[in-house]
Amino acid sequence: MPKNKGKGGKNRKRGKNEADDEKRELIFKEDGQEYAQVLRMLGNGRCEAMCIDGTKRLCHIRGKMHKKVWIAAGDIVLVGLRDYQDDKADVILKYMSDEARLLKAYGELPDNTRLNEGIVGDLDEDDDNAGDDYVEFEDEDIDRI
Repeated sequence: MPKNKGKGGKNRKRGKNEADDEKRELIFKEDGQEYAQVLRMLGNGRCEAMCIDGTKRLCHIRGKMHKKVWIAAGDIVLVGLRDYQDDKADVILKYMSDEARLLKAYGELPDNTRLNEGIVGDLDEDDDNAGDDYVEFEDEDIDRI
């Protein structure tokens, strides 16, 4: 039987569950940073995000967050803009859902930003007729059938 020469197994790589659920201080954007909403995940530590300034950017998830903080479509993130590439950015921080609601309440995010939704679609979708997908029959119609 081979000797174990490593420093531990799978559970060591997972590490301790550092309680991220605790309240942390809300971090606002500084110059060179922007808020963004993730449109879709591309794989390889990258995602496509729509920044609040109206620009769609290819974002790279920084190594400290990679495989530790899970980012999904619809999440609000803080991205660092690049001086030399305007169409690319780096994800610095992912806001939890309660933090994103606070940002919206403070006026940092525009009112048309949708929170807590998976896939972000066009903002002018027609949701007025969402419940009109069924047909009502009268008792007379049912008797005829």
